[in-house]
Amino acid sequence: MYHICGIILDTFKVIAFTHKNLPLELIGKLHLSQEEQTDLLLKLKQHFQFEELLFLSTCNRIELLIKSTSDVDVSLTKEIALYLNGKLNNYEATRLADAAEIYEGEEGIQHILKVASSLESLVVGEREIITQVRKAYDFCNELGLTGDFIRLVIRQTIETAKEIYTNTNIAKNPVSVASLAYRQLRELGIKNDARIVFVGSGETNTILANYFQKHKFANFTVFNRTLANGEKLAKMLNGRSFDLKSISTYSEGFDVLVVCTSSSEPVITETIFETLKANETSRKVIIDLGLPANVAETAAKHSLVSYIDINSLRIQAEINLQLRKDEVIKCEEIIKHKTEQFNSLYAERRIELAFGEVPKQVKAIKDLAVREVFAKEVGALDPQSKEVLEKVLSYMEKKYNAVAIKTAKEVFLSARN
Repeated sequence: MYHICGIILDTFKVIAFTHKNLPLELIGKLHLSQEEQTDLLLKLKQHFQFEELLFLSTCNRIELLIKSTSDVDVSLTKEIALYLNGKLNNYEATRLADAAEIYEGEEGIQHILKVASSLESLVVGEREIITQVRKAYDFCNELGLTGDFIRLVIRQTIETAKEIYTNTNIAKNPVSVASLAYRQLRELGIKNDARIVFVGSGETNTILANYFQKHKFANFTVFNRTLANGEKLAKMLNGRSFDLKSISTYSEGFDVLVVCTSSSEPVITETIFETLKANETSRKVIIDLGLPANVAETAAKHSLVSYIDINSLRIQAEINLQLRKDEVIKCEEIIKHKTEQFNSLYAERRIELAFGEVPKQVKAIKDLAVREVFAKEVGALDPQSKEVLEKVLSYMEKKYNAVAIKTAKEVFLSARN
């Protein structure tokens, strides 16, 4: 139980189903679309009599932030999992409940600060999580699921994550192969009208394609063994798609060639490279993300080619990941400070709420004095005097309310120290 000068924080709980303890496909069974969240979450909140609720869903975690006086244990967690997905069998629901991480009070605050700061992410330092947390709060708030407490938690969470991303190097060194490949490409001065040819339309090429699209590249051609899959990537890029076999006759030239397939043999042979090059003498960039290499050595070492291969990228990714891990200690110090700061913020907020009725009571006393207790005396005053009296009383009323809250906060702070 967590006490801050008599104020109890342990009504705050977090249930976390994450990649650390569970396979992603099982976590995915708890994923809810926005439409499903709209239909289900308010019912879930009412069914379990939670005061407040926030539902966070990403590709590798499902988290529920809860404000409730109920105990949260494995049994309740299993009930919640089954409520989120009634099609779970007993084994799945039991495994989810047994592997879930449950946090209470200050530990819960610290956990969600770590989550938004990416310290709990599959890839430490990836910034996407802060946006996902903010969007989850906005959506749940619109549904009427959250209240004053979770509002304070999320405000402190976002502020903490921003400070960590600004004042540490946790996110400053790319650790994904795709992001490193794109960074090297931009360092070569490739312009946005470059002709970009993709060979393969799998996950890695799709991720890299997102970087191109985000930065306004527009000239794309996709070759893929299965034409339907290639067409999906081409549609996303507003480009063209062809069957992989037709690459041997493609002669429109290229500036950037991105290759990533499951082939165990080079897909870009010297002959195909010469065809793709179309007798051009301008510099070419080849990004080869295949394992083993998808580009023949003779093409990779061509005098006109700047060759970016997956092995060098992976080495840099590992170096960068270690640099990020070295920053974790700094991040944890910030989170520790922000958690302590939240305790004070929450206590002050409780004082403000507790004093919420004081202004009404003071106003009622003032009105009673003017209209009843001193009605005769006030009635004898001329209009100008009545106006002055009203100004004086209103001024005193306002100042008294401010002094009362300020004094209560000072008493709280002195008690803490």
